[in-house]
Amino acid sequence: MTVTVMCDGQQTLSTGRAAQELQLRTGEFELAIQLGEVRTVPAGSDGRQGSGGPPGRRRVPAEEVARLQIEPGFPEALRSRLRTVTTHEAAALMGVGPGRALRLTRAGCVGPVRFYVNRFGAVVWLYLAAEIAEFADREPELLRGNTPIAMRVMLTSGQDWRARQWRSRRVAQLMGRTDDPWESAAVIAAVLPPEELASVAEDALERAVLRRLRPALASAITATPAARESFERVLVAEEFDEVLWYRVNLSRALETARREDPGRARPAAAQRTGRPPSLRNAPTWPAGARNLTVRG
Repeated sequence: MTVTVMCDGQQTLSTGRAAQELQLRTGEFELAIQLGEVRTVPAGSDGRQGSGGPPGRRRVPAEEVARLQIEPGFPEALRSRLRTVTTHEAAALMGVGPGRALRLTRAGCVGPVRFYVNRFGAVVWLYLAAEIAEFADREPELLRGNTPIAMRVMLTSGQDWRARQWRSRRVAQLMGRTDDPWESAAVIAAVLPPEELASVAEDALERAVLRRLRPALASAITATPAARESFERVLVAEEFDEVLWYRVNLSRALETARREDPGRARPAAAQRTGRPPSLRNAPTWPAGARNLTVRG
């Protein structure tokens, strides 16, 4: 028996039940949600963002499950869109050697959608098979002959865009799931190093709100300290230009949050007296700053 719960006037299923109905394994279902293949809604008491439900909890509209079930080729067609491959498997799909496939992915030609850390503490990147095939069809010249000079210079200098591209994709996914300004700011804050976050959000109350709303960027089983360190390193921006990009966008998001929902980061005493939180160091940005484009 399928149990449904009303959220914002529509019947919904738990994520576990929806995965069963769609014949997807847990990892496939998580990826389907991240990629927007399966639409979800907040699991708050009234189905609205910021309604008081546990942060991050989602449910799946029953009509969304029904829509996917009547698609031609279900469930194989859905699974094929979610199929991921390692770098070696991507090389086979493109008809190139593993070395060239590694150079292409490090150069950012195709961005990973997932990753895991193996028992040796090495990060293993996973790519959508469909995106690998599309890239091979679109850029056949990069699969043969000499590597372009600009790419060779980039790779020789040690640049590796895989983690950066994963973070960019993940931030964009999470930003697309919320209209709440503080939740949007928390998504951006999640990829900044603590010291960078503190220098942008100087108000301790605001940082507390961002920590409470911080989304889960990824999950992993890490059996060793080395594996845990590798996992956590992927989650945080490192290069100067990437950190700067997220700092700027966090400043914009905080300005929007302060304007649209100023009471969220105010203590009870300040709300009773009507005194606003400290804005001594609040930056000034154009209106509509929450509609940012996340870049890697």
